Amino acid sequence: MDIWEKLAILSDAAKYDAACTSSGVSRRGAGGLGNAVSCGICHSFAADGRCIALLKVLMSNACVGDCRYCQSRRSADGPRATFAPEELAELTISFYRRNYIEGLFLSSAIVRSPDYTMELMIDALARLRHAHGFRGYIHAKAIPGASPALVERLGLLADRLSVNIELPSEASLRRLAPHKTKASILAPMAQIRDRAVQGERELALYRGAPRFAPAGQSTQMIVGASPETDAQILRLTQGLYRKYRLRRVFYSAYIPVGDARALPVKAPPLLREHRLYQADWLLRFYGFTAEEILDGAEPMLDPRLDPKCAWALRHPERFPVDVNRAPLEEILRIPGVGVRTARRIVSARREAPLTFEGLKKLGVVIRRAQFFAACAGGVQPGLRAGREAVCSQLTAACRVPGLTGGEQLSLFDQRPQLLLGGI
Repeated sequence: MDIWEKLAILSDAAKYDAACTSSGVSRRGAGGLGNAVSCGICHSFAADGRCIALLKVLMSNACVGDCRYCQSRRSADGPRATFAPEELAELTISFYRRNYIEGLFLSSAIVRSPDYTMELMIDALARLRHAHGFRGYIHAKAIPGASPALVERLGLLADRLSVNIELPSEASLRRLAPHKTKASILAPMAQIRDRAVQGERELALYRGAPRFAPAGQSTQMIVGASPETDAQILRLTQGLYRKYRLRRVFYSAYIPVGDARALPVKAPPLLREHRLYQADWLLRFYGFTAEEILDGAEPMLDPRLDPKCAWALRHPERFPVDVNRAPLEEILRIPGVGVRTARRIVSARREAPLTFEGLKKLGVVIRRAQFFAACAGGVQPGLRAGREAVCSQLTAACRVPGLTGGEQLSLFDQRPQLLLGGI
């Protein structure tokens, strides 16, 4: 099998790994090839802040495990391939020199054992960093069950590490991924957290200290393959952020490619994944807790409304919020007000009282905020509408066009492409 056949197989197998994140690290390319810039891959950024031009590939899909939901599981049919470390290094450099990519996302199925797989990945990354002088962004997935010494070596070569938590509960992990354990997943997470703290202390004392995973760590969770509710998922997410200092938790809607006997026949709606990302944003930037977003009475996110609007409707006693007097923490809870916009409000109101027209100029989404904010001119007429009328208007404002289906595109898709003209 030649290298291009391997690339076709292993890049297609990698599409189920979530990797749409910015690099979070700055590093000049002096004396080497490539560079990484904080909040993106090299100097290229997508309009929504995601990094672009990232080679996303598996080291191997020849797995010894048999996770029911995984396309690379041992019992699955399909071609198998494994890159030699020198093949992957040469391929990455070749693509970089042709300006196809600006970074690498590397994961792998478990070949022979976790340690053997990690050694293959480390060999490939060491060739990139040392033999080729590659200074670009690298995101590597650590293999649960690998020895701490190998995790240490991987973290010194990669900018970001991640360990997939896979499923939201230990019971689901035992049922669908019997060779994986909660301890084998959380142990490397704890090691990466502790080593990153140690690295920060070393850098404070010595500027030339080696940097361990400077962009931090992330994880990925499959949604819809197991029966856990959104409330359980968000509580787990909150615990991961607090305990392991994660930069991101990625949610991946289950795609029916696994063992149908143990899994749902139908994939969950992509809108559920979208609402979880919105709720995750509330946890990280808006001061919400998982218990506030969802509780026992409301275990699932409302698909019609974004989570902040749904929370505001459940707590009418908190509104309206006077944007000319309220602290930043309360302004952040108004639907239609983002983090930057909230800071602009606090700054602008020092000059003059704010009106709804002024809020619109500052970037507030008035069609949502009008029901929950009060200004110098009082409240908008819509605020006096009944709960059902407000809910109906917010449902229209929160609708996400196109999120009723869809799939991740492939570089090797042979179907005719849609030609867009007249743009």
